[in-house]
Amino acid sequence: MSTPQKPSAPPNPDHYAVIMAGGRGERFWPVSREATPKQLLALLGKRSFLQQAVDRIRPLVRPKNIVVITNAVQAPAVRKQLPDLPAENVIAEPMGRDTCAAITLGAAIIGARSTTATMAVLPADHVIPDDKKFQQVLSDSLDLASRGQVIVTVGIRPTGPETGYGYIQHETVVLPPPAGVKKYKTHFFKASQFVEKPVLERAIEYVNSGTYTWNAGMFVWSFVTVTNALEKHQPDLSAACHRWFEAASKGGKALEKILAKDYPELRRVSVDYAIMEKAHNVVVADGAFDWDDLGAWPALARHVKLDTEGNAAVGDFIHVDSARNVVYDARTKQRSPITLVGVKDSIIVLADDATLVAAKSDAQKIKELVKKLAAEKAYAKLV
Repeated sequence: MSTPQKPSAPPNPDHYAVIMAGGRGERFWPVSREATPKQLLALLGKRSFLQQAVDRIRPLVRPKNIVVITNAVQAPAVRKQLPDLPAENVIAEPMGRDTCAAITLGAAIIGARSTTATMAVLPADHVIPDDKKFQQVLSDSLDLASRGQVIVTVGIRPTGPETGYGYIQHETVVLPPPAGVKKYKTHFFKASQFVEKPVLERAIEYVNSGTYTWNAGMFVWSFVTVTNALEKHQPDLSAACHRWFEAASKGGKALEKILAKDYPELRRVSVDYAIMEKAHNVVVADGAFDWDDLGAWPALARHVKLDTEGNAAVGDFIHVDSARNVVYDARTKQRSPITLVGVKDSIIVLADDATLVAAKSDAQKIKELVKKLAAEKAYAKLV
């Protein structure tokens, strides 16, 4: 897991990062709640996923150049977890409007500080065990993006035919470095197309082809490049970006006021649909590092030592004839052993105020459960 590192050389002062940390992590209920979602939890190790995401980029980006986009409910906890980031670098969206609005906001804030900035856009809740390999890919991507009108997206080498991820198809020829630049350690390819989450048969075809990567939602571009892309493909968001840029340049409460006015009118749209699928200057960086977005409880089994029956348990656990279960004890009071008899392929999670029991095959339906709890007055406090 990530730990804070001291850079070997000072980071480039024109390198910035936007950390996307506004998700609710509903599929990790009952541990993940609206005020403390997955990215704020330390499910693996002693530091939260958000803290690990920031730790990973410290050698490449100065703390004052790291901007975290979250929401009003989570902002206090984000600031508490990241005390060395300036408080004003934690930005609360008035409401969720999908990833393109959040990225546009981050670009406006960074652009107001430096119009020559190059920025990485990174999720807050991914698991990346090898910091060094990730940093090499990010460093090369920042350098490439800083040198021209290119959008870099990090593609992850598939380890299997996952149907829960989007895919990126790329050409087979490795792109040469820009003129006068030493060859990068990272391979870059021209992107061909972005593909939505496929059915299993299609996912198998993608993996076997060798020309598809998983879409990890990591992007690197210059301020000029992303604003040009917005102007070309999303004129409404481009106009909003200009207003937010002006407000951020003024300081004080100007940005907060304009966001409160603009956000309710924004269309919900993902950055993949809004920009990436339309742009013709997209380059895929070969993400040659282990990666997991830890999308739901069953994914925990990939990061916890399994017993001989394939159970992944965090807590005091004993069983008879039980196999392939995910067991997680998040209780802070009156902990006691978790015991199972004849239980297979299930999720068992205990919090102080709620218990979850679910079939692993139905892990995605936990989001439906959370919505049902939120709709019931007696249980809304559990969300």
